[in-house]
Amino acid sequence: MSALLSRVPLLAQTASALGRRVWTRVHVPDDLTAVSRVDREAEVDAREVGMRAAAPERIWAAVEHLFRGGVHPAITMVLRRRGRIVLKRSIGCVHGNLPGDEGAPVVIRPDSPVSLFSASKAISALLVHKLVDDGRLSLDDRVVDFIPEFAPHGKHRVTIRGLLAHRAGIPAVPHVEPTPELLHRWDEIIDLLCRARPFDPDFGKQAYHALSAGFIVGEVVRRASGRELPELLREWLAEPLGLQYLSFGLAPELRHLAPVNARTGPLPFWPATAYIRRAVGVPFSAAVAASNHEAFLSAVVPAGNIYANADDVSRVLQMLLNGGELDGVRVLRPETVADALRPVGPLQVDRTLMFPLRFSAGFMLGQNPIGLFGPRSGMAFGHLGFISVLCWADPERDISVAILNTGKAMAPAIVMRMIGVLRAIADECPRDAVGRGR
Repeated sequence: MSALLSRVPLLAQTASALGRRVWTRVHVPDDLTAVSRVDREAEVDAREVGMRAAAPERIWAAVEHLFRGGVHPAITMVLRRRGRIVLKRSIGCVHGNLPGDEGAPVVIRPDSPVSLFSASKAISALLVHKLVDDGRLSLDDRVVDFIPEFAPHGKHRVTIRGLLAHRAGIPAVPHVEPTPELLHRWDEIIDLLCRARPFDPDFGKQAYHALSAGFIVGEVVRRASGRELPELLREWLAEPLGLQYLSFGLAPELRHLAPVNARTGPLPFWPATAYIRRAVGVPFSAAVAASNHEAFLSAVVPAGNIYANADDVSRVLQMLLNGGELDGVRVLRPETVADALRPVGPLQVDRTLMFPLRFSAGFMLGQNPIGLFGPRSGMAFGHLGFISVLCWADPERDISVAILNTGKAMAPAIVMRMIGVLRAIADECPRDAVGRGR
């Protein structure tokens, strides 16, 4: 026993060193006001939009509780209710609050650009819906009507609607090392996906396509329009909606404004590591590192690298809530929006993500009694982005919400804190808008 006790200090030192290696924790000050910013000029009195006066602070307290979990270097959030901003706030730092950071902390602001990751899918899908609006394609057209070389192995039957709803049978780019540099080899990716053999020859099984379908969606848009995606994103969405950023990647002169994405919390282990690799195609840490790589910041990745601030995203969602119009500018026809949000098939266990989920042509859909966007969210639509980005609108509550987080952590306790944010929003935004939207 005495021999064991003599080793306690050494064991404690070893455990401490191991803890520092496997757990990355954000510096969280006791006084959160030091790293918080509120756009008071943008926020309206909650009572003007049918909420309790104390509702914004209760919701923000849940966000602060999420931040105190120590895994999110930066969080920005905008919540609109009945089209008006109730919350426009941020907490954390662009840099300076992670282990190893040098220099003084730089506090993030509500309008800072952040990577949307897979929430990019919903916005890229709107380029397809704009083509539908203009009569240049139909969601029930086949992909091969625009990309004839996509036909091998029965894929000639895949429709654009099925592609957008993760039913194309090609959830990953096959036969290639998924390095960041691959993102600049668009034609090679398209060729690989065109020659790929689908895992489901009937195209009835839903399997989340983390990046693969986005390239085919983008190629359909390119061929149907004869133009490049960045200029269409700017002309069809960013400029009409008055958005500050909204771009594929981020221009070099703006990158100092955006926080890096960080692997935080506990070092993932099996089976979490296997799950992440199945979902995104690479190990967890490699995926995070790639998101800060120059190739990711400069390429066009329709399913994964749109940058925007939280208000940009909320405005896009608000436009959809309004049936395709915002501030007197019409972007899409109401019937186009309705078709974009219509479920493609029933709720089913996704073959990639391994949990029950419904999709429309480009959007993840909510569920009752509880779903991705919180409790009683059966009419909600939006998208998740790499674990921690969550953007959605709920016609029943008449809200459009963007919560952009930069910490990438496989920590169950943090999931519970995020659920607390969703519960606070649901509780404080009554379902008094039944019948809006879908």
